[in-house]
Amino acid sequence: MPKIKVFSGSSNEPLAIKVCEQLNMPLGKIAISRLQSGEIHVSYEESLRNSHVFLVQSLSNPVNEHLVELLVMIDAAKRASAKSINIVMPYYGYARQERKSAPREPISAKMVADILTTVGANRIISVDLHADPIQGFFNITVDHLTALDLIIDYLRQKDIKNPVVVSPDAGRATTAEKLAGLLDCPFAIMIKNRPAHNKSEITHIIGEVEGMTPIIIEDLIDTGSTIVNVVEALKKRGAEDAFICATHGLFSENAVEKLNHPNIQEVVITDTILLDQDRPDKFIVLPMAPLLGAAIKIITEGGSIATLFKVE
Repeated sequence: MPKIKVFSGSSNEPLAIKVCEQLNMPLGKIAISRLQSGEIHVSYEESLRNSHVFLVQSLSNPVNEHLVELLVMIDAAKRASAKSINIVMPYYGYARQERKSAPREPISAKMVADILTTVGANRIISVDLHADPIQGFFNITVDHLTALDLIIDYLRQKDIKNPVVVSPDAGRATTAEKLAGLLDCPFAIMIKNRPAHNKSEITHIIGEVEGMTPIIIEDLIDTGSTIVNVVEALKKRGAEDAFICATHGLFSENAVEKLNHPNIQEVVITDTILLDQDRPDKFIVLPMAPLLGAAIKIITEGGSIATLFKVE
């Protein structure tokens, strides 16, 4: 058996602990602290020599703190003679800046990929990237997992009457069509305009939604404004109360309060991002540790990551 060690950054230690439970091993010991100047200091409290090291860190808020913390962890592992450094990043921050939508803008998703590779990462394991082409930003191996199977299994248990899968924009249309096919129901697409970042306006709805129960599928929920706009637009078209499904729950500002909307039945997300325990009962959290643990086993013992996917 290869020598495996799993360590957690400060973004989501509970998830790292659950991953280690799947692997039947303890979470690695690491001390992460801040100097008086605000600089991040990392010290591994056990040997890493010739070990396959897995660092669990989502780039959630505060994203810049978590990114620099991860970079310092990678550098420390490299200098401690780790055999390989594998980044388990369930939520890839800066992913929404994957292209230039206007002149003189950065492609920050590519910049983050470059930094991680330069510092010493050998592999990235992520879940439901905002855009699939981000995989090509890396010159190292990327294992792109999905939570869609988990979401489908949960929705099938609900036995939703007259469901219609709704894509909140054209970017999610492929995922929405796939989900609709697996649930054997129709799908609809919302056409929206973005006057500014984190702001959107619904302009058209393509598809029949009257008298049907919308299942809105997204990769992430940030402020919740877009979702609420979609729900209210669907309601005006005669739709029933909606189910919201997303992999990553960023829930910036008062998003949880917004999503506790009378026309939203449930908000189904995963634990890729550490969530506040004080949330409404309609927020359903699906566990990602079994999938991540299985991926680590395949990576270290051999096999195909494709076997983890029911959805092709």
